[in-house]
Amino acid sequence: MKKILIVGAMALLMLCPAKAQIAWQQVEPGVWKGVVGTPEEYSLLGVAGVTPQKEGFARLPEVTLPQLANEIVGSIQDGKTSLRIPLQRKEQLYGFGLNFQTVHQRGKILNLHVDHYGGRDNGRTHAPVPFYISSSGYGVLINSARYLTVYAGSGARKDSPNAPVAKDRNLDKTWTSAPYSDAVSILVPASGAEIYLFAGPTPMDVVRRYNLLCGGGTLPPRWGLGFTQRTKKLYTAEDVKNEADEFEQRGFPLDFIGLEPGWQSKAYPCTFEWDATRYPDPAGFVKDMLAKGVRINLWTNPYVSPDSKIYKEMYPVSGSHTVWCGIVPDLAGEKARKIWVDKLEQEHVNIGVSGYKVDEVDGYDRYLWPDVATFPSGIAAEQMRQTYGLWVQRTTAELYKKRNQRTFGLVRASNAGAASFPYVIYNDYYSHQDFITALINSGFSGVLWTPEVRSSSSSEDWLRRFQSVVFSPMAMINAWASGTKPWTFPEVENQIKEYAMLRMQMMPYWYSEFARYHFDGIPPFRAMNLEPGFIPEQGTTAKLSDANLEENPYLEAVSKEIKDQYMAGEYLLVAPMFKGQKERTVVLPKGDWYDFYTGKYVGNGEKITVTPGLDRIPVYVKDGAVLPFMEARLHAPKAGEKVNLEIRHYGKADGSYRLYDDDGETFDYEKGAYSWRDITVTRDKKGKLKGAISKAEKGKPNSIANVTWKFMTEE
Repeated sequence: MKKILIVGAMALLMLCPAKAQIAWQQVEPGVWKGVVGTPEEYSLLGVAGVTPQKEGFARLPEVTLPQLANEIVGSIQDGKTSLRIPLQRKEQLYGFGLNFQTVHQRGKILNLHVDHYGGRDNGRTHAPVPFYISSSGYGVLINSARYLTVYAGSGARKDSPNAPVAKDRNLDKTWTSAPYSDAVSILVPASGAEIYLFAGPTPMDVVRRYNLLCGGGTLPPRWGLGFTQRTKKLYTAEDVKNEADEFEQRGFPLDFIGLEPGWQSKAYPCTFEWDATRYPDPAGFVKDMLAKGVRINLWTNPYVSPDSKIYKEMYPVSGSHTVWCGIVPDLAGEKARKIWVDKLEQEHVNIGVSGYKVDEVDGYDRYLWPDVATFPSGIAAEQMRQTYGLWVQRTTAELYKKRNQRTFGLVRASNAGAASFPYVIYNDYYSHQDFITALINSGFSGVLWTPEVRSSSSSEDWLRRFQSVVFSPMAMINAWASGTKPWTFPEVENQIKEYAMLRMQMMPYWYSEFARYHFDGIPPFRAMNLEPGFIPEQGTTAKLSDANLEENPYLEAVSKEIKDQYMAGEYLLVAPMFKGQKERTVVLPKGDWYDFYTGKYVGNGEKITVTPGLDRIPVYVKDGAVLPFMEARLHAPKAGEKVNLEIRHYGKADGSYRLYDDDGETFDYEKGAYSWRDITVTRDKKGKLKGAISKAEKGKPNSIANVTWKFMTEE
C-alpha cells in the first residue's frame, strides 16, 4: 500500500509543474542572469559570440537588482519551461524584435519565429528578438534559440492579485475582448531557460546595457554611411561601370554598388563564382571601381548549387533538406563555415570586394528547410532557423575583421546578440509607413533597419522615400527591378540631389552617432519613447462606431500610437512624410525645439501641425544642439583625408557635442587609435554666441581641416 502511495505521489508531481524562484547572478553592471531548469547549450548569445563592451558600462548609473526579480517565477512541465514576469497596471512594453506596425507591445500574443514579414505583427519577422523593455525601466532577455510564445500582458490568471474585473458586454462600453493581465508569460519549448534581467533606471539605460552586453553597436566604415545603389540582375561589368559614371556625371553621391544575382554563374542556388560572360575579369573590374571611389557589394544566399566547386566538399556537412535544390551548409559546424568563408575570401574579398547582401535566410516556410530537417552538428532545424542569420553575419564579419578591414552589408534575418555585427536588415515589403515603424522598433532590439528607397509609382512617392532614407542607418536605393534611378523623375531631381548631398554633409554627425552606439550602446535611430521629455500618452484614442461592427465586432477603442516620428542621433527629431500627405502632426517632447532647415523656433512639449510642402520633410532640433557638417561631396572621405567642417548651432542655449574621429576603415580604434573632439558653443561677455573645438590629440587621427561656424537661430 505504501509503495502504491509513493508511486501515485510521484505521478502527481510529474503532472504538476515544478515551480521555482530564480537565483540571480550579476554578469555585468546592471545585468543579471537567472537559470530555470537545464538550459540548452546552444543559445542566441552563444551563436553571436558576444563579448561585452565593458568600458561602456562604467558610464552608466549604478543600480541594484530590480525589485521584480524576486517575483519572476519559472516552472517546467512536459519538457517545456514557462516564465512569468509581473507587470504593473500602467506599464507599457517595447521591443520583441523587428515589428512593422506597432510600437506598443503590451497585450500582444507573439510567436517569435524567424520569417519573412507577412504583414502582421505576430512575432514572425526577420528579427524576432526575445528581448523587451518596460516603461518602468527594466528589460528582459530570454537567451533561447527556440520558437518562443509570448503572452505580453495577455491571459489573466484566476488567482492573480490584480485580476481584471468582469464587465457586461451588453451595456458597458468599456468592455474589452482582451482583459488586462498583470504578467508577461513566456513559453520556452525546452526543459530549461536562461533569462537576463537588465536594470535602468530609464528605458534608454536598459537598451544601452543590452547593446553593451552584446559587444556594443557596430561602427561602420565611413563609406558605409554614404549612398548605395543596387544594379539590375543581369548587368555586366561595363553596365555597372557606366552606371557609376552616370552618378558621377549627374552629381549624385555614390560609395558602394550592390550587384544582384547575375554576377554569379548560377544563382538560386548559388555557385559563389563570377559569371565569365558578364564579368570576364572580376579582379580588374573591382579594381577599376575602387579607382572611381565606388566599392562593390555582392548579393548571395548561402545555399550551394550542384554546379559550385565547393558542392562536393560541402555535401557531408550540409543539412538533410535543400533550398531551391541547393544544399544548406551546417553553419553551426566549424567545417562548413570554413568551406564557405574560404570560398568567399578567395573569390571575392581577396580581389577587393567590400561586403555582402545575404538574402533568403529568413523564410517563408516554403523557401527554407522544414522543421523536420536534420543537420550534422545535431542542432535542431528550428534552432538553425532562429540563428542562421546570426551565423552568416558572424562568419562574414570575422572574415573582414581578420583582415583589419571594416565592412557594412545587408542581411534578411537576425536575432539577439547582433548589435555588433556590421549589417542592416531589409526585406521585399513595400509599405513606406511600415518601414518607418520598423526603423523605430529596431532601436529597441539591437538591430539596424533601412527604409530603403523602393520602386515608386509616382515622383512624389519616390521623393518621400528618398527624404526618409537620408535619416537612416543605410542610404540605400533598391529599385533595381524597375530600373528607377535618382534622376528618373525630372520634376523632383533637384530635390533628390539636395537630400542626397545633405546625407553626405551630415556624415561627421552620423559617424559620431554610430561611435556612441559602439562605445556607449546608444542606438543611432530610436523611438520617441526613449527620449527624455516625451509623453507617450500624447497619442490619441479613437472609438469606432456601430456601423463598423463587421470590421470591429467588439466595438473596442483603437489606440493610435506615435509610430511615424523618431530620434536620429542626439539632437534630431525626424517626422517623415508619405505619398498623398499634405500635412501631418508632430509631437514635440518637453524643451524648446527648432526647425532643422531654418533655425526658427517651433514649440515646446506640444503637438504641432505642419505643411512642409513637397521639398521638405519635418526635422526638428533640440535647443542648444550642435551639428557638425562637412562640405558636400560625392564620396566618403578616405583614411587620412582631411575635410572642412561647418558646425551649426540651434536655439538660444549653450551647446556641446563630442565629435568622433578615426581612420574610418580599419579596426585600429580598438587599439586606441581614435579621438573625441569637444565642440562647445557659449556666450561671450557681450552675450554673443561663440564656438570652440578642442585641439586634435597628438598621435591620434585628425581628419579635420578648416572649421567655420553657423548660428542658425536669429538673436
